[in-house]
Amino acid sequence: MPFKIMPQKKSLSVLRTPLILFLCQVMSALEVPLDLVQPPTITRQSPKDYIIDPRENIEIQCEAKGKPPPSFSWTRNGTHFDIDKDPLVKMLPNSGTLVISIIIEGKAETYEGVYQCTARNERGAAISNNIVIRPSRSPLWTKEKLEQITILKGQSLVLPCRPPLGLPPPIIFWMDNSFQRLPQSERVSQGLNGDLYFSNVLPEDTREDYICYARFNHTQTIQQKQPISVKVHSMDELNDTITANLSDSEFYGAKSYIERPPKLLTPEGRTSHKEELRENVLSLECIAEGLPTPSINWTKEDGELPINRTFYKNFKKTLNIVHVSEADSGRYKCTARNSLGFVEHTISVTVKAAPYWITAPRNLVLSPGEDGTLICRANGNPKPIISWLTNGVPIEMAPDDPSRKIDGDTILFSDVQESSSAVYQCNASNEYGYLLANAFVNVLAEPPRILTEANLRYQVITDRPAMLDCAFFGSPIPTIEWFKGTKGSVLQENIYVFHDNGTLEIPVAQKDSADTYTCVVRNKLGMVKNDVHLEVKDPTRIIKEPEYKVVQRGGRVSFECKVKHDPTLIATLTWLKDNGELPNDGRFSIDNDHLVIMNISDEDDATYTCVANTSLDIVSASAMLRVVGKTPTPAPVYDRPNSPFDLELTSLLERSVQLSWTPGEENNSPITEFIIEYEDAFHEPGIWHHQTDVPGTQTTAELKLSPYVKYSFRVIAVNSIGRSQPSEASSYYMTKAAEPEKNPTAVEGIGSEPDNLVITWQPLKGFDSNGPGLQYKVSWRQKDGDDEWTSVVVANVSKYIVSGTPTFVPYLVKVQALNNVGFAPEPGIIIGHSGEDLPMVAPSNVRVNVVNSTLAEVHWEPVPPKSIRGHLKGYRIYYWKVKNSSKRNRRHVEKKILTFNGNKTHGMLPGLEPFSHYTLNVRVVNGKGEGPASVDQVFNTPEGVPGAPLFLKIVNPTLDSLTLEWDPPSHPNGILTAYTLKFQPINSTHELGPLVDLKIPANMTSLILRNLSYSTRYKFYFYAQTSAGTGSPITEEAVTTVDEAMASRQVDIATQGWFIGLMCAVALLILILLIVCFIRRNKGGKYPVKEKEDAHADPEIQPMKEDDGTFGEYRSLESDAEDHKPLKKGSRTPSDRTVKKEDSDDSLVDYGEGVNGQFNEDGSFIGQYSGKKEKEPAEGNESSEAPSPVNAMNSFV
Repeated sequence: MPFKIMPQKKSLSVLRTPLILFLCQVMSALEVPLDLVQPPTITRQSPKDYIIDPRENIEIQCEAKGKPPPSFSWTRNGTHFDIDKDPLVKMLPNSGTLVISIIIEGKAETYEGVYQCTARNERGAAISNNIVIRPSRSPLWTKEKLEQITILKGQSLVLPCRPPLGLPPPIIFWMDNSFQRLPQSERVSQGLNGDLYFSNVLPEDTREDYICYARFNHTQTIQQKQPISVKVHSMDELNDTITANLSDSEFYGAKSYIERPPKLLTPEGRTSHKEELRENVLSLECIAEGLPTPSINWTKEDGELPINRTFYKNFKKTLNIVHVSEADSGRYKCTARNSLGFVEHTISVTVKAAPYWITAPRNLVLSPGEDGTLICRANGNPKPIISWLTNGVPIEMAPDDPSRKIDGDTILFSDVQESSSAVYQCNASNEYGYLLANAFVNVLAEPPRILTEANLRYQVITDRPAMLDCAFFGSPIPTIEWFKGTKGSVLQENIYVFHDNGTLEIPVAQKDSADTYTCVVRNKLGMVKNDVHLEVKDPTRIIKEPEYKVVQRGGRVSFECKVKHDPTLIATLTWLKDNGELPNDGRFSIDNDHLVIMNISDEDDATYTCVANTSLDIVSASAMLRVVGKTPTPAPVYDRPNSPFDLELTSLLERSVQLSWTPGEENNSPITEFIIEYEDAFHEPGIWHHQTDVPGTQTTAELKLSPYVKYSFRVIAVNSIGRSQPSEASSYYMTKAAEPEKNPTAVEGIGSEPDNLVITWQPLKGFDSNGPGLQYKVSWRQKDGDDEWTSVVVANVSKYIVSGTPTFVPYLVKVQALNNVGFAPEPGIIIGHSGEDLPMVAPSNVRVNVVNSTLAEVHWEPVPPKSIRGHLKGYRIYYWKVKNSSKRNRRHVEKKILTFNGNKTHGMLPGLEPFSHYTLNVRVVNGKGEGPASVDQVFNTPEGVPGAPLFLKIVNPTLDSLTLEWDPPSHPNGILTAYTLKFQPINSTHELGPLVDLKIPANMTSLILRNLSYSTRYKFYFYAQTSAGTGSPITEEAVTTVDEAMASRQVDIATQGWFIGLMCAVALLILILLIVCFIRRNKGGKYPVKEKEDAHADPEIQPMKEDDGTFGEYRSLESDAEDHKPLKKGSRTPSDRTVKKEDSDDSLVDYGEGVNGQFNEDGSFIGQYSGKKEKEPAEGNESSEAPSPVNAMNSFV
């Protein structure tokens, strides 16, 4: 008789209605048996967005069931796809799956498109989703030459990554030349866009191998960016550098190493907006610079952050909310704070939703003349549009059916006939996606049938729920009644719960619940019934729990755990240490229901748990062991006792003997006990066993003996110090033989093959044989049969194999010892099972829910118990990605395995790689191995927001206009919908003017900005947008040109005669001063440092001849702000940075902190000039060549 163990039910629902169940028309719990005529049902199809490996053959899945078996056809891009005309395309037999062979010839790009499968038979047609086929792409990184970044300690820095565009997008990470991950912290972290952000730099950040890597998981390739070299200088190093080179323009800024309040590196501004789709992961990011390093905190202005769905990453710089819903819309505020202040940014979040089911249409089975309803209800944001199709054709174009009436999201059927059978499709769509569901209407006239196996036997623990199955089918839909016992009393719902699928639930099973139950299923075409049997077992209980212990180091401890269980079940007792296995240490021993630990150490301080479990339940109890130090004692003046001596055996009987001895010296510590040990010289010579313990005041002992043993005894004395050495052994005494008193232990019946039963046992030790000729009588019979016991006598072995058994059948087994004298007492009976075989059925209805980019949840339906054909060990999920392959070499596909013990129906897959294409299947596992795999399921992880545009160039500056040119992001992460341009002027004091915000169509790559102010610096922020949100910006600065009329006027002044004369007079005066200095130096004889400094004064404060007026009215921002004087030819430092004698001591202004000493948003530094600087000559000689206007302009761009 088949056997089934009851799972524990965790909720209880008791209804108070009559037993007869008039089930709803939609037979949600029942499947139409495949031997009955039915329309097609799609059972497997490829995902909607199917990214393929262009190096492998393309397989587009489409499987369906139906009676008669359906035929298949395909459309491509909306038109019929004739596979017979393409030699590279074939359809698998008895399937709709297409295989496109492109490994040898053909290109994947040729087969890009939208595919749809149709499965059709005489009762209707089912269609698949639109399957979009796209080949994966993993392009190379653009070649670029990166200059070393030199930066001052304490400043912020952003290292851009900008990976190549791929499909799916790559995973970004930073490593060094040794392929070691770069350490990240609150100060240094990677942003969502892949850039590496430094809130402030330290000297240890200096290195030459900051390398950004892009991993394309679909093709298993990794691309790397050129290494970025960063050099961090301290203030002392900067002073030395400037003293040596007399130039500071090569440094990326020279602000003093001072503390400063936070400033956001990303996102910019005070507010931003983000859209996310329902059930996705909402990721918000705030990264700030400042000194000390700022900390980040997140709040929601109009509510609380969801406790169980909120996770922080990247040192709280990234806020993740999983499974977002419309309720998560609102304003989220991030606050960056350090000891000097704080800065805030508010992100307005809007949660949209692709369509999701409220009520999906379900298959409808009706008998002729019945009425029914198909309901299709979906929700989304915006609200989805519902449309109906029948057999793949829009319903308004389908032939009229008088039994059908459409009412929005509902189709009403009345007085249906066989011709009303069809497959209906419901499509719910909005701008974010669509849902497509097939549901058939099958008109049948079928008498009832019971699908559950007959005479199932269920076991359940007292006071737990019992579920008795009776799955059925029929048309019209049958009614079901349950009866208990032979009298046939109808069960009522005041005690029982009746489920729509026919299952009877006994909420709290009692001993009197054990009986035979009968389900009766009937409709107007007939009646059928089935019996099931319920056994109710006593619960397992721990009647003596282990107790708390305090033990000194080096001591001994014993925990006791007594268990009581149902006598028909086998209980197993296991001990755990801190919920893990006991150490593999000889100090730990288990004796029946005791755990003993010897020679206690500090590592043994833990919680010890005894776990008792049967096939139906499990209980546990715990106790703590506390290890303390030994109590300090005075200097050792005590010792262990001396060995006892003068052992004598008297009163020699068949089963007893009296032993006496004389104690040895106590050594100042009283003897507390004597330990008596024995040797069996006949069976185990030289091995001593514990016999008994007696008090220390006793010097004789009555010893119980076993038959057929050659005894010798010794005695050990014990005091508070320890044990004495053993005494000399006594004389030998041989007892007479007798029948065995014990039977073998650890008897098991476990098959090693599907057709055998291997009976094993722990043989008796020679001591327990009680006589010569030890043998074993092995007996067995089927537990649920009426056969007599089959027995065989075997030699002193430990195993016997019974062949020719049915697969996985319970057997009653017993093993009895016997010798030449007679038999041992009647042995106990154990229940074993013949050999297991591999499970026959794969789990069904496997579903995958992607939780986030690294986690997925898998659900499946359990297999029927009978198909397991063994002990259910659990379910095993195989999941993998398609690896690299080529025409000549197919690399091994690395499959990962997760096993979920027990009768689980779902599990989590952690550690997934984001933006990856995964395939998985589920298999049931028994003691023999794995069953067949379920239908492969394919899933992908979600994408992110776009990256920054590839570049932003500003060309053709005029008086009032600038031309912007750009390329789309190399990492768009979707379809670009628009660009956002923000810009603002910068005045001479570095203050930012009003911000202008422009939206630009996504198809543009250049823009002319007009009506700008002349000779004005502007800062530009340029973003890309997709439907998922706005990406990170790229920034740039540029200056409009100066007024040509003003420049020409300055040229005219420079050519006036009076101006030339004035310059000549100044030159003559300088010549006279030089002669005077030369004479004074010759007079002194030595060359004082002060005079040398006077003779070689800084050329930047000397007047320079202006002979051609090249720069006209062009000015630096500093000079405009101060005195509107023209920038002089040949000047290396703007006017506000001229070294003055009275304030030149260690001022960072002197070291190059001008308007141009700042960082762009992408982390690159804008130097004072873009042209190459030359060092000052050793003797003060300076080139008279003027810097070009192009270099001057570039210094501001």
